[in-house]
Amino acid sequence: MGLKCGIIGLSNTGKTTLFNCVANTKVHTQPGAQKANIGQINVPDNRLLELDKLIHAERIVTATVDLVDIPGLSKGSGQATSGSSKFLADIQQTDALIHVIRCFDSDTIPHMEGSVNPVRDKEIVDLELCIRDLGMVERKIQRTDKLLKLGDKDSKKVMETLLVYKAHLEDFKPARTAPVNDDDKKHITDMYLITDKPVIYVCNVDDKSADTGNAYSSQLREAVKDENGEVLIIAAEMEAEIAELEDPEDRAVFLADAGLSEPGVNKVVSTAYRMLNLLSFFTAGPKEVRAWTIHKGMTAPQASGVIHSDLERGFIRAEVMKYNDFITYKTEHACRDAGKLLVEGKNYVVCDGDILNIRFNV
Repeated sequence: MGLKCGIIGLSNTGKTTLFNCVANTKVHTQPGAQKANIGQINVPDNRLLELDKLIHAERIVTATVDLVDIPGLSKGSGQATSGSSKFLADIQQTDALIHVIRCFDSDTIPHMEGSVNPVRDKEIVDLELCIRDLGMVERKIQRTDKLLKLGDKDSKKVMETLLVYKAHLEDFKPARTAPVNDDDKKHITDMYLITDKPVIYVCNVDDKSADTGNAYSSQLREAVKDENGEVLIIAAEMEAEIAELEDPEDRAVFLADAGLSEPGVNKVVSTAYRMLNLLSFFTAGPKEVRAWTIHKGMTAPQASGVIHSDLERGFIRAEVMKYNDFITYKTEHACRDAGKLLVEGKNYVVCDGDILNIRFNV
């Protein structure tokens, strides 16, 4: 399974600059863009490098995150008839949102609202997304009403749930905060409501504020303190320039000069993983050392299915080594002799950092 994040925000907030910070694909920043930018992040994980020091595989394969950067939103974007409506459809299939909010002043980059106000800007985007989702809920209500009139019993509970979401969105509150129990949320999964997705707020600040933020980012943090979202501080323009440096040591030096211990991509990915309850396990051999992304709580057969469906279908057992044990004992043979190679069955729940060797038969 892969993780997919959608980047949203008003025009001239630095969305595409952030995209260039973190994605393998670099694109030109330009106002009035007419298509979404698609890219990938290699998930940084130093454990892969440490494993490879012992295994010396032919290649290292990191986990990846897919990115969809849609053109800047504006008032009216949420209307079904707006030109931006098709861009919003691009992020319906994403797992999480990265909402980039402008928290810097500039004499050369005009603000579409005439001034920098992060709380107002957030509310503009929230409103448009709620309008978009409300339209989808209303259309499903119409379909469900027809089924009710035909005597479909299951549609009664669906309708009750949809009406709760309708009222909530009409108050311009995101679907993720609607007073609906987890079991009833299944009635909206087919709509992929944008405001139901977890959100990471990225305060795009000036270079001098890269470490601690500024007054603008403080205003945004205060405004969202009661939400379940996360707030990150990133100086996107500076980090995009650092990301272009080929030498990792040079990148580290420039980050340190800015008071940063890690690049923005690390913060974005680790935050997304935490919000979505994701973790990584490893497979390791002479051909490759590789990281795989799964949801917390997945069993060994489910995790093996992420590698290939045949492994899940024919699962027999999993040979498991913990990352720290492998680093300590240095070889699979030594782990086995020390009793640190465990043979687990179908009920084993995979942990972060597990090194798995799947035995299967199809």
